[in-house]
Amino acid sequence: MRIRPAAPDELPVLQDIERAAGAAFRDLGMAAVADDEPPALDVLERYRRAGRAWVACAGGDGPAGYLVCEPVDGALHIEQVSVHPDAARRGMGRFLLAYATDRAHEEGLTGLTLTTFTEVPWNAPYYARLGFHVLAEADLTPGLRRIRAHEADAGLDRWPRVCMRAELLSP
Repeated sequence: MRIRPAAPDELPVLQDIERAAGAAFRDLGMAAVADDEPPALDVLERYRRAGRAWVACAGGDGPAGYLVCEPVDGALHIEQVSVHPDAARRGMGRFLLAYATDRAHEEGLTGLTLTTFTEVPWNAPYYARLGFHVLAEADLTPGLRRIRAHEADAGLDRWPRVCMRAELLSP
């Protein structure tokens, strides 16, 4: 498996990955999440230009997973990580997060953060197995509070959500 920066012509593929990965939410009664449009091409391009859009490729194939992120209050915030269902359960998401961890170390950041659904097996329970812990409301940074407010405005709080953090250990 290879992790590398996303290429400009791959951004529509990232949208396709997002749509395919999101379909699984329908089975959990979360059709609104399944039907949510992926990030727009201009948004993905902003991440790519900032060096914060990475793809996972198996062998010589094109992208089957991706991660976009940005620094938020001294941590690298994972905005989205998605793997196409055809490539699921092969460690691709874990490899993408490990790559993000390495980049965060290089930038001197203190951890990784993300927001996620608590009751979706491939969300909060998965991230907990990878070393993330739930942040108490009092521990949210200003940037994470803004992200959560935006998510609430988008209707994502219809289902339980949390902020999670993984601390970076010194190399």
